[in-house]
Amino acid sequence: MEKLQVQFLGGSGTVTGSKFYLNSEEIKILVDCGVFQGTKELRKQNWEPLPIQVDEVDFVLLTHGHLDHCGYLPLLVKQGFKGNILGTAPTLEIAKIILEDSAKIHEEEAERANAEGYSKHDPALPLYTQDDVVRTLKFFKSIEEGETVMLSPNCTACFKYNGHIIGSTYIEMIFHGKVLVFSGDVGREEDHLLHPPKRPQWADYLFVESTYGDKDHPDEDVEGIIQDLVDQTIRERGTLIIPSFAVERLQSLMYLLWKLYDKNKIPNIPIFVDSPMGINVLEVFERHPDWHKLDPREYKNMCNHVTLVSSYRETWETIDDPRPKIVIAGSGMVTGGRVLTYIKQLAEKKSTTILLVGFQAEETRGRKLLEGATELKMYGKYIPIRAKVAHLESLSAHAGQSELLSWMEDIKNVPEKVFLVHGEKETMAIYKDKIHEKYRWNCHIPDLYETVEIPI
Repeated sequence: MEKLQVQFLGGSGTVTGSKFYLNSEEIKILVDCGVFQGTKELRKQNWEPLPIQVDEVDFVLLTHGHLDHCGYLPLLVKQGFKGNILGTAPTLEIAKIILEDSAKIHEEEAERANAEGYSKHDPALPLYTQDDVVRTLKFFKSIEEGETVMLSPNCTACFKYNGHIIGSTYIEMIFHGKVLVFSGDVGREEDHLLHPPKRPQWADYLFVESTYGDKDHPDEDVEGIIQDLVDQTIRERGTLIIPSFAVERLQSLMYLLWKLYDKNKIPNIPIFVDSPMGINVLEVFERHPDWHKLDPREYKNMCNHVTLVSSYRETWETIDDPRPKIVIAGSGMVTGGRVLTYIKQLAEKKSTTILLVGFQAEETRGRKLLEGATELKMYGKYIPIRAKVAHLESLSAHAGQSELLSWMEDIKNVPEKVFLVHGEKETMAIYKDKIHEKYRWNCHIPDLYETVEIPI
């Protein structure tokens, strides 16, 4: 009997680093290939080679283009991967943007660390370089949403629309008649920009994300909260800084702010979008209109309503602009990117507000701000935080607990096993109980690097 082993190389007991290795005599597949983010112990593992024969991997299947699902790809190639990296066209475009940006940040941070001498390593090295990314892109191969791809004589894969971000899918794999479903990150039922996720109909083995498995998103008055923050920013002649994920969240924020202005709910306050990556993602929206709800007129009006910042010179001009203003800049968890420059320069002012939108992983600067940090370490120095901190949870691109449970309710069979991944341990324990309560399904929470055997 053919045996299939699944090893959890990431996204297990943590929200980041998703990598699921399927190993059989017939075929070897990685579903997602993300980097770890958050705690130092997790991030250190990005520097370690994978405990598998990388040169034997036939395919990488990408559910979507976020860094915690694709960011390890250049390292995989450096370790000898020479197969195909499959994803939808928007996913591969997003992955390209994110990998290029990530490599540039790694190179800049290594250069800065060496110049200022704050790294423990001599010399400090980037995790990977822009040249590594160029080599990685050669393995990209796009597939259509809903298309069944033959990976081997007894293995097919189908990528199905999943909301969350543009291009995102869940993956339905059939191996020797067994259906394995990898949820990727499940999107929201109601989203400003995206259509509702499709739902799986059958799953012998289900690998499902658990980011918000312990709770639903609050029923927030998002427009009212943003309106109040804008009014406060104008009144105090300050700056509203919104750290944002460059993919989806940034575009959603642009849309929300434009709609508020269009409905005369906020005045024409200057809005600066300082995220070269986010600007590139806007172009992906323009190229793939079938993947989102925006019509061309809305897209054009939304883009015209903001000032797009591309160069560092413009970043400093924005910081020095004395007018009350809104700045949307990456990254969403304040782990890197242009937003660090704004926080470093403006967070000492009481007239500054930092609005966090969405999930903040453990030990990220975003989580520390939420927990009331009075200083943040940036570039080897501690920056005092006197800015006000606000939080919007309901803008998350991840399904909440009820939405996750609903996403599974069209599955007609009883899965042989459900694996809970992409979540923090306490969250997954609650989610496991909820799934058992509603469906009576057999759930398992795998440990990092655990291997399970699936009989085929």
